[in-house]
Amino acid sequence: MKLYNFFRSGTSHRLRIALNLKGVSAEYIAVDLRTEEHLKEAFKSLNPQGLVPALVHDDQVLIQSPAIIEWLEERYPTPALLPQDADQRARVRALAAVVGCDIHPLNNRRVLEYVRHQFKADEAAINAWCATWICAGFDALEALLKADTQRGRFCFGDSPTLADVYLVPQVESARRFKVDLTQWPLIAAVEAACMQLEAFQKAAPMQQPDAA
Repeated sequence: MKLYNFFRSGTSHRLRIALNLKGVSAEYIAVDLRTEEHLKEAFKSLNPQGLVPALVHDDQVLIQSPAIIEWLEERYPTPALLPQDADQRARVRALAAVVGCDIHPLNNRRVLEYVRHQFKADEAAINAWCATWICAGFDALEALLKADTQRGRFCFGDSPTLADVYLVPQVESARRFKVDLTQWPLIAAVEAACMQLEAFQKAAPMQQPDAA
């Protein structure tokens, strides 16, 4: 199994966490977004979108982190990243989707590059843009966590789920864009609980071989 990814990519980060939680090893292959390696033919022959991550298993190329993580959940069901109950699974998926659908896409590198080049945004403007969507999403997540009085240490219950897999990379991204995380004590507590686990520690951006 080969994992094509970039150390600072949030989607790559979430997939590394999921692989670690499942105990599935993959050869780390760095795709350097800073030099636009993802847009070169060698990588686009694997993923025509030119986006990381991509996971190669046997002769199959898997793309899009939500699809890959669902594939992992189905192929390696233990430990589970989703609860057994359908209503609870819907809640966990919704928490993950706040990050995966509503925060991360607006902070994606290709969006930020467009804002930089087409609208001449400087780094202060980029940080303000990112903070707008991070704060809106995190305000909602904090409220959802607070409303769940049976929650436990993680986003749902007392073991990590899909929601935590998505949340932790977004917290890391928020720090990079200089967002004040003290606004969301429950999110901070969840991240602290996650970061006590080796699966999250080993997946952190600065622990990757291409980190610089």
